[in-house]
Amino acid sequence: MSAVDRRKVPPLAVDVLLVVVAAAAGVAREVAFPSAGSRHLPAPVWFYAAVQVGAAATLLLRQRRPYPMALVIAGVSLLVPASAVFFVPYAVIVLGRDRRRSWAVIAVLGVCWLLGARLWTVDDPFSGPALLAISALLGLYVSARRRLVAELLDRAERAERERLLLAEQARSDERLRIAGEMHDVVTHRINLMVLHAGALGTSTTDPAVRGAAEELRTTGCQALAELRDLVGVLRHGDPSTTRVAAEDPAAEGDLNDLVTDSRAVGLPVRLDEEGDLSVLAPAVRRTLFRVVQESLTNVHKHAPGSQVTVSVRYQPDLVRATVTNDRPDRAPDPDLAAAGGGSGLAGLRSRVDVLGGTLAAAATPEGGFAVRATLPGYLPTTATR
Repeated sequence: MSAVDRRKVPPLAVDVLLVVVAAAAGVAREVAFPSAGSRHLPAPVWFYAAVQVGAAATLLLRQRRPYPMALVIAGVSLLVPASAVFFVPYAVIVLGRDRRRSWAVIAVLGVCWLLGARLWTVDDPFSGPALLAISALLGLYVSARRRLVAELLDRAERAERERLLLAEQARSDERLRIAGEMHDVVTHRINLMVLHAGALGTSTTDPAVRGAAEELRTTGCQALAELRDLVGVLRHGDPSTTRVAAEDPAAEGDLNDLVTDSRAVGLPVRLDEEGDLSVLAPAVRRTLFRVVQESLTNVHKHAPGSQVTVSVRYQPDLVRATVTNDRPDRAPDPDLAAAGGGSGLAGLRSRVDVLGGTLAAAATPEGGFAVRATLPGYLPTTATR
């Protein structure tokens, strides 16, 4: 019979079977040996047979009240050695919750049965105690096996939950990496494309070129809006979890390229670098690039025509980067300004926090805006012992 089949057997059916077996064994003993054992009361055989049946019926309480059931049968055994007593040690050990209490009850049961059976007066004083010991040992085995099976099932469930959590975490990390790259790389390039199209439309006198440039600018703004929605879906609305993207080696770039691209679309940018870039760890260089890139993107969108200064100071132990712009000379393009997802600075702060740096972004008293980041120069890769 399989484990599944055993679970289908009702506990009451098992209890009834035990009652029948114990009652039959007790009645058979009283009928076969009417003068055997203790006879504390002068009573006919049917009386002692009824006592055996009553003791056996008490086994019905073993599931809910194992200790009271054992004590009742122990009391009956003082009057007549009940056959039901041999089923009690197993039930008390398997179904009882307190191991010390179980052994105490078994000891009381054994003493009562010993007194009731008066084993010192019979020819075979060993069979009864041996059966009690076998019942107790069988209970110990079943109890230990149940605990082992429960522990194995619990470990299997925990391992399955851990596997599912790791798989979900891997999927989430991959989504965040993709979202970070889409926001940092694709959005930045499309912003530049929109700005190029806007500059072309205002500088040309050809109506066909102006129409094509406006269509290109409109399409780019729509693409930015769609990218914003897609990035939001990938991030599950939590921009602060973009930390994984900071570790992508593809994110590293050259600050001069960023400045050149911005100048090409009419944004006056001055790059002021001091120190040796090579002293920085690769992860720090990638994060620095993203800080400057996102800051310039925000200037393109929200402060067109303003003067921008990118100041970077490389030191052996840290790097300081500041991107400031003064008051813009014209209102921003509403379509371009609305195309952003509003999570760029939050994503930058998350990147910088992961590396142990700081990021501050606030308006300046002159009406401009400033982004200041401080990053460690290197990242420890092994623990010091």
